[in-house]
This record gives sequence, structure tokens and C-alpha cells, in this order.
Amino acid sequence: MATRLLLIPAIALTFLTYAITRLSPQPLPWSRFVVVVIMLSLTLRYVVWRATATLVWDEPRVAIFSVGLFALELLMTVSGVLQLFLLLRVRDRRREADHYAAALLSGEFVPSVDVFIPTYNEPEFILRRTVIGCQAMDYPHKKIYLLDDTRRPEIRQLAEELGCHYLTRPDNRHAKAGNLNHAIARTEGDLIVCFDADFVPTRNFLLRTVGFFQDSMVALVQTPQSYYSADPLARNLGLENILVPEQEVFYRQVQPVRDAAESVICAGTSFVMRRSALEKVGGEFVTSSLSEDYFTSLRLAGQGYRLVYLDEKLSAGAAPDDMAALATQRLRWAQGTLQAFFIQENPLTLVGLRLGQRIAHLTGILHWFTAVSRVGFLLAPLVYSFANIVPVRASTEEVVFYFLPQYLVHLTAFSWLSYRTRSSLLADIYDVVLCVPLAMTVLRTMVRPFDRGFKVTPKGTQSDRLRFQWRLALPLVVLFVLTAISLWRNLGNCLMALSSYESATDHLKGLDLGWLWSAYNLLLLGVSLLVLLDVPRSDVYEWFGLRRTVRLEISPMALCQLRPQEGWHTTLWGVTTNLSEVGATIALTQAGISPLTAGETLPVRLQIMEESLELEAVVIQTGRDGGFPMVRVRFEGLTLERQRALVELLFCRPGQWRRHDAPGELGTIWVLLRSLLRPRAIFGDRQMPSVIAITQG
Repeated sequence: MATRLLLIPAIALTFLTYAITRLSPQPLPWSRFVVVVIMLSLTLRYVVWRATATLVWDEPRVAIFSVGLFALELLMTVSGVLQLFLLLRVRDRRREADHYAAALLSGEFVPSVDVFIPTYNEPEFILRRTVIGCQAMDYPHKKIYLLDDTRRPEIRQLAEELGCHYLTRPDNRHAKAGNLNHAIARTEGDLIVCFDADFVPTRNFLLRTVGFFQDSMVALVQTPQSYYSADPLARNLGLENILVPEQEVFYRQVQPVRDAAESVICAGTSFVMRRSALEKVGGEFVTSSLSEDYFTSLRLAGQGYRLVYLDEKLSAGAAPDDMAALATQRLRWAQGTLQAFFIQENPLTLVGLRLGQRIAHLTGILHWFTAVSRVGFLLAPLVYSFANIVPVRASTEEVVFYFLPQYLVHLTAFSWLSYRTRSSLLADIYDVVLCVPLAMTVLRTMVRPFDRGFKVTPKGTQSDRLRFQWRLALPLVVLFVLTAISLWRNLGNCLMALSSYESATDHLKGLDLGWLWSAYNLLLLGVSLLVLLDVPRSDVYEWFGLRRTVRLEISPMALCQLRPQEGWHTTLWGVTTNLSEVGATIALTQAGISPLTAGETLPVRLQIMEESLELEAVVIQTGRDGGFPMVRVRFEGLTLERQRALVELLFCRPGQWRRHDAPGELGTIWVLLRSLLRPRAIFGDRQMPSVIAITQG
């Protein structure tokens, strides 16, 4: 009966939090304040209980482990609490952008703009679409510069073909920062815009961002990083159109919070910077760290300049091609951020920053240290099992009263506070996949901060076979086997302990926590290992679920060669179901053509009606889907004008990069179980086409 009464706070606060999220589907100032206050209160209550009632001091080895586990948990808690405090204020600048854009449209404010595209070994077809997208931006006074740090003749030729400026240098000192600094010294535009080699802006990028610089104290406008290709974690699970890319959390939740705290950071791409402000802080990007963008923005903030975050998807780039590429990117970010402790631009000591700004930047630094905590949490149940150490002493009543309310409210509010970008379970999986290399990078950086140089994230690669990332997976394989064993040992220890209790009031001493913890870790490790099995990626071009009306014209002579049947026509109508720079899949609205044999093709003229775009193509595949005749065509003989039209159609339409919500906790469990039972690596594509659904408009 007492335990049931103790459940009342957990049930009541969970229902209260759930009711608030239903009344306010998107966090508003009042609803966010109430939920954050509830979470902060419960977290403080839990931490006090852990510190005063659950630590074990019976013998030195147990005490060391008990205190060490609490320290790791406290590190995670402090990081989370600081983020909750920052969540009390969030800023949305989209209305400001509307206001400032008026001066650009009227011609009252049109500063000159230099657009930089730094590149290092990215394929030509990726650079082509980026340059075309930059040239398509609606703005009169802009110059496009292709900054080639590999001095490739074919890239120089590409720049000449497309009509943009080409810059290179004799060496690669300071990697991307050095490349940008070399270009800054040779250009003179009022504003500097930078896009990574794979990022394509929408046509209205400059119209939405440049207006902010009417305020002379604005030095930087940063926009989100969106992706036109699938996150490798989602792709390997077969959940591309269900899971939200990992970086969405940062750009949908964290950056608006940082904006309110005046601590926006430059993300290295899709930003606009005032040249005169950069000149005031040295005239170049920071070269003492791998994160030149982050620390340059800190320099600007230290001089009192305003850094603005506009939460609009105005560009999109390629997600890392596989989990190895994702790891390369994340480890570089971790090392670069933690180099703050060893350079002048340390946000904790840099002159000119206010306390609120320092706290906001501290959360970013602590984020990488939580990888060490995550490794500790994976190891903890193993110590329960194999060393017979129980580091947490708590009765069932105490767990129900102190832990359960905090945990249930956290599960209820997590997805809501992150604007439906991630469930708590998904966040744990993302953390576990790379926690071991990240923890090693953190420890190594604190000892030897500059022992590894800049590594470019590979883009535009392809693979026709499954690849298991053994280098990343090996520690998780070992942990999975040991955790599976520990689950049975911990469960057995718990059952034996329960049978020997003298009374219902005796402490469980945390034994029940051991097997529950093992079970949860086993789930996380199992999904993480599945994620590290990269599925084939045979097509380097992106296919979009874009609907456009098309007319196919077939010459009578060509049709006669393919055994026509009665009722066939030389003009066919249809709708695109998938569209790319190199071809299309079309659902025909009338009788199609005869099936093609292997290697057989049919030349056609294709017209995309809404775009008034005519293309030469060949039919390479025929079939049926859902009762409709289907054809797949490959474009041929594309002129530069038609390439531009295709790129602008696929990548540059304002408003095309829309947000979608990730499933909640129960939905996440369902889709993950489905992926575990029918892995894409074994069963291939299921319900998800290999396209990015962007818009039907």
C-alpha cells in the first residue's frame, strides 16, 4: 500500500506534463517554462537523494565505484540542467527576416557579397550542383569563388565552364581555415558567404539573411544545416523518412537557445559574415584549432558583435556517406571544440563574454565529455555481475519516490522540448554508437590536443556491397557479449537475493537495477551494431520524390522497332515519382510500351510541363507499380542550361526543405523492433524508397 501511495507524484506529474504538451503541441514561453521548472525541480530532488542516501561506503573498492558512478551521472546531469536553464528563453527571428528583406527588395540596402565554396577532393558532380545553386541565388551584387585546395585541372575547367572565379594556393597549411583566409586576402566584398562543397542554397538565401546586416553590430548570420541525403544511421536501419537527421536536434533546438543567450556559433557552412567585423578581430579565421568556424565566432562575440541565428532551412548538403565518415566528422568536431582549453579563444576565459554566454558555451564543451559517462554506464552492469559490486543502495520505495517521477517526466517531455526531433531512446542510441571512439578522443585531446590534423569528411562515395565497420564495432561487440552474460548473472543474483530477504522493508541494495540496466544496454548495443552495418549505396546521385507532369514523345520509327501493340501512342503522359539530375521514374497514365529486354533502350523526348523543360532521354526500364505502367528514363546530352534548370528544380526552390517529426518513445520502440526483426542489410528495402521526400509542390 505504501508503495502505491508513493506512485502518486510520479503519475500526477507525468500526466500534468503530458497535458501541457497536448495543450501546447509546440513549446511556447508559458508551457516551456512550466515543463522546465518541473524537470529542474525533480532533477534537483533526485540528485540530492543520490548524494545523501544511495552511495555505498562499506569497503574502499565499493566506495570508489559507487562515487565514480555518481560522478559520471552528475556530469550528465549538470550538462542536462544547464541546457534546461537555457531552454527558458528561445528566440525566433523569422519575422525579423521578413522586415529586413524589404530593404533588399526595394534596393535600399544591397552590400556586395563574396560567396566562398572551399573544396578538398570532393567529386566534380557535387561541386557542379553547388556552384550552380550559388549562381541561382536571387541577389544582384554577388561573386562566386571556388576555392580548390587540391589544385585540380578539372576543377579549374569546371569553374571556367560555369563562369565562376577559381582560387587556389601553393600549399594546404591550416586546412579549411587557411583556404578561406587565402581567399579573404584576395577579395573585397562587404559580406562573406560560405558554403561547404556539398551544400546548395535555395534561391532566396541572400534575400533572407543579408538584411540583418543593416544593424552595424551584426557580424554573423548563421542558418541551419539541412541534408538532401539520408543520415547513415537512418539509412542502415531502413528508416530514412521516419528518423530525423542527428544534426536537426542542434539546429532546431540548441541554436535557437544559443541565440537567446547571445552565444550563436558559426557552423562552418551556410553562414554570412561581415568582412569589416572579421578585420577587427584579425582579418582571418582562427587557425589554431580544427574548429576554425566556432572560435572565429567567439572572437567576434568577444568584441561585442551580435551573432544571429535564423532558423530557416535555406540550404541543404550531403549527409556523411557511411558510419565511418560520420565518425570522422564527429571526432574532428570533438577534438576541435576541446582544443578550447589550450588556445586563446577559450570561451570560459575569453575577454568580452558575459556569464550567460560562457554558460551556453560550457554546455557545448560538456557535451563531448558525456561520451565518457556513456561508456561508464555501459560498463556499470558488468561490474554488478562480474565483480559482485553493488554501487547503488536503494529500496523499491525510494526508487519509486525519487527516481521514477524524474524519469517518467523526462520521457514525456524529451521529444517535445526537442521539437519532435528525437526520442529519448533514439538519443541514447546515437550516443552509444560512437561513445567509445569519442571518449578516447576526449581523453587523448586533454593530453595531446594537437596531435591529429584536419580530416575531411568523405562525400560522394558509393558502394555496391554491405560493409561492417569493424573498427568502430569491435568495442561494442565485446560489450554486447559481456552485457548478455551479465543480464543473466544479474537477474540470477537478484532472484536469489529476493528469496533471502527477511522482511519487506529490507533494502534491495540496487540488485534489481543491475539486470534492468543490462537489459536496456543490450537493446542499445544491439541496435548500434546493426547501425554499423552499412548498406550498399550504389547511386551517388540523389533521387527526390517530386511530382511533376511529363509528356513523353516517341518517334514512330523507334516505336515500331519495339513490337507495338494496338492502342499504343507516340505521345504518352505521366507523373514523375522519382527525379534526379540524371534521370526520372515516371508513372504513365495510359498504356505504356512493351517490356524492354536486357540492354535494350528506347530514345524519347521528355517535357516537364510545369518547368517548360525539354530533355533528351532514353527509356532503360519498364514495368508496373500499383496498377500503373512505369518507365525509368536516363537523361542524355544535357546542355549546361538544362543542367542548371534541373539543379534549380531539385535543390533551389524556396521552402522545399521541410521539417518532419520523429516518432515518440513508443513509436521509436516499434520502428526499432521492426528494424531488428527485418534488418535492411538482410531483407533489403522495405517500405522506404531510396529517395528523399521533399515536397509535392
